[in-house]
Amino acid sequence: GAGPDDWLDAGNALLKSMATAEVPPTIRLYDKALNAYAAGKTGAFAAAVSELAALSKERAPAAVANAHRETVFNRVEPFYQGTILYVLVFLLICLSWLWRPEASRRAAFWVLSLALFVHTAGLLARMWLQGRPPVTNLISSAIFVGWAAVLFAWILERVHKRGFAALAASIIGFCTLIVAHHLAMSGDTLEMMQAVLDSNFWLGTHVVTITIGYSSTFLAALFAIVWILRRAAGRLDGASSKALAQMTYGVVCFSLLLSFVGTMLGGIWADQSWGRFWGWDPK
Repeated sequence: GAGPDDWLDAGNALLKSMATAEVPPTIRLYDKALNAYAAGKTGAFAAAVSELAALSKERAPAAVANAHRETVFNRVEPFYQGTILYVLVFLLICLSWLWRPEASRRAAFWVLSLALFVHTAGLLARMWLQGRPPVTNLISSAIFVGWAAVLFAWILERVHKRGFAALAASIIGFCTLIVAHHLAMSGDTLEMMQAVLDSNFWLGTHVVTITIGYSSTFLAALFAIVWILRRAAGRLDGASSKALAQMTYGVVCFSLLLSFVGTMLGGIWADQSWGRFWGWDPK
């Protein structure tokens, strides 16, 4: 490009160079690297890549540093590790129904704590890399919905200590991270925001509030399903029924409050963005 802050693809950079009769050094280095790769000259290819990396670091040090951090994040794969841990929690809860219930439930809780820690670290890393609140696209919404539901379930499990909340957390955590994994195959997972959505204030208030409402709704529904299944199987004693009913009722009330507040905030954002409270008009 013409300056260090100009970002052009190779085609536009070459078209621009026709006016000045000077090919940008970045394009020359890409050409050198591609020719060396095609000819099988590993030494020349490595040298060209090193020159290209040095030039990129000189011209855009912040972007290069952020790209390095994103590379490390992708190699660590915190959400994949979290998926494995949620499966382990589910297996430990199933084991508690067959052998040493107290010890198995206690182990499940500590593994769930580790899974929540890994999930949280991945979520915070995404926020740091993108410089945005936790929910910006479908991928991040799946990650955040799962994280919030697991956090609520972790708190409930710590209070009731019956394994139901840990079971719900493992199912929701696993399912949401699997959804996020498959959504990530569609393209950039840390994409740029559309102009109409480019507001950290509303992303951090309306979007986060309404998404937490979704999380708690899913959690309450799963508690209700567990109650129905255990009742149908004849394995629901009075204490367990009471605990599940209390958790479901509490989470539903919380969900209704957050969903209401989030919807109102969304209406205000819509009014400020395109002049009416409901509907969608990117213009």
